[in-house]
Amino acid sequence: MRPELKRFGAGQNPVVVVDGFSGAVDDIVNLAAALAPFPAIEGNYYPGLRRVITGADGPANAYVEQSCERLAPFIGGAFDVDGFDLIEASFSMVTTAPSTLTPPQQAPHFDSTDPKHYAVLHYLNVPNGSGTAFYRQRSTGIERVTEANAATFVETAQAEAAELPANSGYIHGSDRFFEQIGAVEAVPDRLIVYRGSLLHSGIIPPGMDFSADPRAGRLTANIFVRGH
Repeated sequence: MRPELKRFGAGQNPVVVVDGFSGAVDDIVNLAAALAPFPAIEGNYYPGLRRVITGADGPANAYVEQSCERLAPFIGGAFDVDGFDLIEASFSMVTTAPSTLTPPQQAPHFDSTDPKHYAVLHYLNVPNGSGTAFYRQRSTGIERVTEANAATFVETAQAEAAELPANSGYIHGSDRFFEQIGAVEAVPDRLIVYRGSLLHSGIIPPGMDFSADPRAGRLTANIFVRGH
């Protein structure tokens, strides 16, 4: 494993990048394929399918537990926490075509206002040109959404979303409402960790295969933890 600590934006927000995280990415893709087809998500902004991993999922659950054990020193060092608890883990696939996105799916988002809520993203089967980008809301300067600024961010984002042209698709780089402050390229078996309050969006390249097959589409493992 090759860890690196990046910092993005005016807030110098830490993002941990670990290459060669598992050394067994093909085996993990096979674990995901064994759980397919993934269910559709209701009431969620994620533009695709997500299969939550539970204790009943045997090898897939063991992969999550082993990943959390390997992650401990990286999360502790980057975010100054003594430990963390698993909130949820899943295999996820981006399957929504750009022309059918809802307005919130066309803009960067956050996962939680909790400063100790961390998102772990393990790239498994990913196309060239894919990745994860991080953003600042131009009109407010918000990079991380907190309890104190959440209402301002949401109200502003909703008003700005109404001005987006129809079928504008996934955000690529900066636009008139959001400035990209950093990005990490998706590489198979690369894992990244960042605060869930940090504004972010998947980088979805033009012409990407939106297949629901874990061996063909954009497959990631998404793990959420809370530090203590």
